[in-house]
Amino acid sequence: MTADRPGARARRTPSGAAVLRQELTETITEAVLDELAEHGYGRLSMDAVARRAGVGKSALYRRWPSKQDMVVDVVSRLSVPMAEVPDTGSLRGDVLATLHAILDWLNHPRFGRVLPDLLAEAVRGPVLADALAAHIGEPRRTRGAAVLDRAIARGEISGDVDRDVVLDLLAAPLYWRLRGRHTPVTPEYLESLADALVRMLTAPTPSSAGRRGSRGTRS
Repeated sequence: MTADRPGARARRTPSGAAVLRQELTETITEAVLDELAEHGYGRLSMDAVARRAGVGKSALYRRWPSKQDMVVDVVSRLSVPMAEVPDTGSLRGDVLATLHAILDWLNHPRFGRVLPDLLAEAVRGPVLADALAAHIGEPRRTRGAAVLDRAIARGEISGDVDRDVVLDLLAAPLYWRLRGRHTPVTPEYLESLADALVRMLTAPTPSSAGRRGSRGTRS
């Protein structure tokens, strides 16, 4: 019998429960999204996800301790990266790119059906609401705020801009138009919305106008 070489045991690839195969995780993720889109959060079960993914329930519980953790993680994997907006070099370009990114998120083939259901469930369940805010809402807003930080650095907008208000105004019109009014979002609407937001962001504030006025009266 040959003894192991020094260090060989430490280099062995882990097996069994120690391995979470990425391709299997992706299969389960797709199953979760399909179940959410078809049946909603309330009717979703770990059993149904496991059946759809063709795995045992233990494969799910090795990754997530509960249904809520599973759903929040899967939805965040899709949602958070979609909030990344490249630097276009201008405030208007960034705003328009952000609007397109939000629209792609809301119009995603499955997530477009998942989001309204999750928001309704969050109204009834504060624990779920907190989890969605922590893992999806805040990370997406952090990425959205980068657009404002770039504009401040370029000198396009004031450094005291109210980020919370602006971030709400980027997403709310699109969600209301799609889910509240059930009206298509056209390229022309996106252009008009981008122009309106840029005008709002670059408009002189009372304090800045006052500072300019006082400079103009100096002798």
